[in-house]
Amino acid sequence: MRFIHAADLHLDSPLRGLSAYPDAPADRLRTTTRDAFRNLVDHAIAEAVDFMVIAGDVYDGDWKDFNTGLFFVRQMGRLRHKGIPVFLLHGNHDAESEMTRGLELPDNVRVFPSRRAETFRIEALRVALHGRSFRVAATTENLLPGYPPPVPGWLNIGVLHTALEGHAEHARYAPCSLAELRARGYQYWALGHVHEHWLERGPVTIAYPGNLQGRHIREPGVRGALMVSAEGDEITAVERIESDVLRWHLLGVDISACGDRSAAIRAAGQGLAQALAATPSHLPLAVRVVFTGRSPAHAALLADEVQLRHEVISQALALAPERVWIEKVRVLAEPAGAASTPFEDEREGALAELAGLALTAVNDPGFRQALESDWRAVLDKLPHEVLQVSPELQSLRQDPAAQTADRLHEATALLLARMTLGSGTAE
Repeated sequence: MRFIHAADLHLDSPLRGLSAYPDAPADRLRTTTRDAFRNLVDHAIAEAVDFMVIAGDVYDGDWKDFNTGLFFVRQMGRLRHKGIPVFLLHGNHDAESEMTRGLELPDNVRVFPSRRAETFRIEALRVALHGRSFRVAATTENLLPGYPPPVPGWLNIGVLHTALEGHAEHARYAPCSLAELRARGYQYWALGHVHEHWLERGPVTIAYPGNLQGRHIREPGVRGALMVSAEGDEITAVERIESDVLRWHLLGVDISACGDRSAAIRAAGQGLAQALAATPSHLPLAVRVVFTGRSPAHAALLADEVQLRHEVISQALALAPERVWIEKVRVLAEPAGAASTPFEDEREGALAELAGLALTAVNDPGFRQALESDWRAVLDKLPHEVLQVSPELQSLRQDPAAQTADRLHEATALLLARMTLGSGTAE
């Protein structure tokens, strides 16, 4: 018996900040979440799976129009035609409180209720699925105590949308611990909410499939779902299914060995070539290039932001014009003369403290709102000609909320990389 475990589809998730980049493949990016889910349904049909589990956040919130819902119904209808049932749970983004509109789903789709946990049984397979949907987005209580006991002798699957312990980057929705999940008596936990793939195998298998499609640079690398195999009441295998149709990549380019600007640009080209070689040939890449390290080229790279981005773009065009989009280019390198000092230990201690503050700030709405307000006040005073030559400033002015989160995540990642890797690459 095999089933697919998916979560966090975020169908038609809105694009933010792309209008500042006239070369952005907006049409391709706009349909990625749909295309990735269509890929997953194709895979389910081709493999003739026994059923599919979706552990929350089918949608990214209320629809702008009915096309989003109609697309999902169409895909459910394809599965119905092949006799594949779907067990669906709503998370914080598609909770009852977030959705003012809805469509009747085909009869192969069973939706876990939000008032209490419920068990759906597949008699022929001796499988019991237990789950509870979110009624409101801000569901911060532990839902686990209300889950029913396992059905003896059957394969028991728990479906839960949860931040779980240890995932501080994600809002603390329906929190619970690994120990609580292990003690429940189920053989498999199909989790959702955390967008990174994570798996624990053992007597109890606990898994996040991650989201189906990366939507921005904070969701780089492989994205998809899980194919789970079982015999009787035992999980025998869990394999990743790659469903993404465009892959985000953060490319760190260490320019420590580069003597001038041209050498640094060539190093970026080499990094892009390596990234392409490591990515399936049918997948395009959206790449953020970050120059790091200490080099005499530092000042030359900072001299003209627009020119630098176009020089990196030219490297990408020479390699694979249809496969690479340079999302941003950032210079976080240091001058060659920035040697270590006797106060290096104090500086590293300060970096560690700053990284801790950054980790907290990512999830602090008050801090983020204050930062957005400060940025907006500065940006409103900038001359139009300054904004024209800086796509990043344009993007920040148009959508300060998204860009604030972007900068905080990037700062945290780079601070932590600096602490562990010194002045090496931040990838």
